Order: sequence, then C-alpha cells, then structure tokens
Amino acid sequence: MELSSLTLGEYSLVYNLFSFTIASMLAAGLFFILAQPRVAPKYRISLIVSTLVVGIAAYHYFRITGSWVDAYTLSEAGNYVASGKPFNDAYRYVDWLLTVPLLLVELVLVLNLSREKSSSMLTKLVIAAGAMIILGYPGEIAMDNGTRALWGFLSTIPFVYIVWVLWKQLGDTMGDQPERVRILFRNIRLLLLGTWGFYPIVYMAPFLGLTGAESQVAIQVGYSIADVLAKAGYGVMIYAIAREKSLAEGYSLEKAAA
Repeated sequence: MELSSLTLGEYSLVYNLFSFTIASMLAAGLFFILAQPRVAPKYRISLIVSTLVVGIAAYHYFRITGSWVDAYTLSEAGNYVASGKPFNDAYRYVDWLLTVPLLLVELVLVLNLSREKSSSMLTKLVIAAGAMIILGYPGEIAMDNGTRALWGFLSTIPFVYIVWVLWKQLGDTMGDQPERVRILFRNIRLLLLGTWGFYPIVYMAPFLGLTGAESQVAIQVGYSIADVLAKAGYGVMIYAIAREKSLAEGYSLEKAAA
C-alpha cells in the first residue's frame, strides 16, 4: 500500500492506538498468569494459551509500531510524510497466522469436549484459519480494489466456515451447561461474531469511500481495536467461562490448597 501524507493528529492516533494495544496485551497476559489458580487444573491450559496469544500479539505490535515510526518523518510543514521506508503489514499477518489458531484452541479447550471431537474440530478449524489469513494477505497489500476484492472474497470462504462451526458448537454445548455458564457462552458467541465480523469491515475500508490517509488510518485503528477485543477481551471471557465451570464442578481455592 502506498503511504499518504498524514496530519499530526492522524499519525498520533495510529501511534497511540498501537501503544494502547501493546499495554492491553501485556496487562491481559499478566492477568491470565495470575488467574490460573482460580480455575480447575483441567481448564488452566486455556489460560496458558490465552497468555501465549496476547504475548505474541504484544511482540508483533511492538514491531508494527517500530515500522510505523520508520515509515514516516515529520516535515517542516508539520505533517508526516513517507520516509521512503515501507510500512510492514506482514507483521500483522504473521501475528494472525500464529494467534488465530491459538484462539480457536483456547475456546475448544474450555468447551471440554471429548478428545476425538475436539481433535477433529481443531484440525479443520486450524486449516481453515491458515487459509483465511494466507488468502487475505495478497489483497491487503494490493494497489487496486479489484485485486483486494478478489482475495478478500476468497479469504471470506474459510472465515464463514470458522464462524459457523464455532457458533453452532457453542450453541450445541450451551444446553448442557449451568445457567451462568450458558449466559457466558451466549456472550462469547456475540463477542465472537462482533469481533471477527469487524475484521472484514476494516478490510473493506477502501470500498467504503475512504482513500489515501483516511483509508490507512481507518485500517490501522480498526485492526487495533478488533485485536484488543478479539484477543485480550476474548481471553477474559474464556477465563470467566473456565471460572464458572470450575465453581459449578465444586472447585475452590480453599479445597485446592487443603
């Protein structure tokens, strides 16, 4: 993507959102580590995976921030212009290639399905996640909307499959859960739909009448917000489910320490 000149406010908005995202991921990771004793041992692996997700994301956002700083330079006119160094969008896609499969793993783990069912489901979902991200990248770096639309459409096919499988599986599992867990399952289904559904909207920013600097800022801000909700926020929901399921099964810190 060709970089456009940015105002001080546009540049700072993106930079500050990157900083906020890094802080959110690190804080969430610390929370997941400290919260592990509060859930039953069989659910702790979900929190470990959540910690990996936000740790990987924090690292890549650190690299994204550095690339953003290098890609622009402050001009005498007071705006930011391209420095000649490219802004590396690949960092974001490498992050997704690692974290999206892990997000699927942590949800399937907390569902506590049979080994056969969870293994089969995860294999299909992880393959679909890899295809979704790999197919989306050529469109992200495309210089024309036609190419972006083509690859975006191809990427949407595995995306729809993943959302459909998770939505259905969560719905099927809700009936066997205690009332408070059912409420959390309902909420995480809505969070899943809202956050994952937001990525394609951001991807389509150039088709919504946004061009140049407006498009660049909208994409970076949109992806950052979606990542905070889909990784840190999603992980907190996973913890809440694990905690409620642990309590429903009779787990408590006092009994564990006894």
